[in-house]
Amino acid sequence: QVQLGESGGGLVQAGGSLTLSCAASGRSFRYYSMGWFRQAPGKEREDVAAISWNGGTHYAESVKGRFTISRDNAKNTVYLRMNSLSPDDTAVYYCAAPRNYYTGVPIIPAFWGQGTQVTVSS
Repeated sequence: QVQLGESGGGLVQAGGSLTLSCAASGRSFRYYSMGWFRQAPGKEREDVAAISWNGGTHYAESVKGRFTISRDNAKNTVYLRMNSLSPDDTAVYYCAAPRNYYTGVPIIPAFWGQGTQVTVSS
């Protein structure tokens, strides 16, 4: 079972940037597609971005052109670069993995990290 841990959240001014990291355990990371989700207070958890095991990407329309997902299989890590942040991006951001290897994107999440808080001030 994959274990995930997010880092890199914090407080940033509107218009600024942050990069989130998700470190995964195990030897099978390279076989998993990976995704980022977020949940703001009072809202449902929503898809943000995903990257497939072979490099294909997916973005929610709300972040397309501003966020970039990437991965480094040698480090068992997936990243989310967030640019042009607005208060609407304030949320807890979660890393997630699907149940099976070799799936496409967007992912159907089965395994979750604990989340990292991103707060964008106006």
